[in-house]
Amino acid sequence: MTGIPSSREKILDVAEALFARRGYRGVGLREVASQVGLGKSSLFHHFRSKTQLYGEVLDRVLHRIGERLDPVLRSGDDPVRRLERSIGALVDALAEVPTTARLLLRALFEDEEFGTETPPELQGAERTLAGMLGDFAELLESGVEQGVFRRVSVPDTLQSLIGASVYHFASSDVGETILGGPLFSADAVARRRRELIELFHRGLVLRPDAPAHSRSEDPS
Repeated sequence: MTGIPSSREKILDVAEALFARRGYRGVGLREVASQVGLGKSSLFHHFRSKTQLYGEVLDRVLHRIGERLDPVLRSGDDPVRRLERSIGALVDALAEVPTTARLLLRALFEDEEFGTETPPELQGAERTLAGMLGDFAELLESGVEQGVFRRVSVPDTLQSLIGASVYHFASSDVGETILGGPLFSADAVARRRRELIELFHRGLVLRPDAPAHSRSEDPS
């Protein structure tokens, strides 16, 4: 039987939905507390500031992604197989909770909220994200060095991957209008996984006519 979520987990659930919808500036602690059914003073028992709450929301989101992605990126598979499986894992992680991609997309544009220095409460999430991007960069560099990927700009390729994956699941009504249906249905997610794997396989692998391992199989 599934356990009853703790007050802390309820706060994080509500805060994630609100931050994803309106961003850091658009959310107040009083509103979070009200939606959870707590007084503001009770919320401060769990989180001493909005910045701490925001940092823990980001940590939790990145942890969800990392649970799927890290074992694949750090596996001993060949670069082509690792590329395909990691893209599949990333798509599945972003599709698992609909607020994930929108929250991440907003977070990319909210640096100005915190000035020139990253607050200590957000440094853990920043390190986690940097680690994921570093693992993806290592994968791309490894494929180039082994002669199985064409020579590409690794930073530009990472930007393309972020845009093609995160934006897609954050695109809401615009995306559904383009697709002509829901973003998060099982069929739409499976199609997105196949399309993205195919796109990067064709764009990176030096023998793009070779069959992609993950076109017809589970990426896990």
